[in-house]
Amino acid sequence: MEQITDEAMQQMLALTKGYTVMLLKPGPNATREDVQSILWEHGRHNFKLRARGLLSIVCPVTKAGDIAGIGIFNADEETVHECLKEDPAISAGVFIYELLPVRSFPGDSLPA
Repeated sequence: MEQITDEAMQQMLALTKGYTVMLLKPGPNATREDVQSILWEHGRHNFKLRARGLLSIVCPVTKAGDIAGIGIFNADEETVHECLKEDPAISAGVFIYELLPVRSFPGDSLPA
């Protein structure tokens, strides 16, 4: 394994940038009858945010539990909060969310 010096780590850490992680959780109306149509429009909203360059990574969680999805936004918490006000699934109470400020390396991505 390649040796990473303290100096190299300091140089790399100086390049990090702020992002916002969203933890999407089931809301009080997660089981309502029309949930599938609301989820479809939620997906459309995500595609719009991706097209605007705000939602960099979308990860629906495929196992039922306390977390329904994770999103990494290229924006600050307030901007993300404003964007999520327009999400049909959040407006309908199908999902609730938590926002976490994080730092990461610009250009990082998931492998194809």
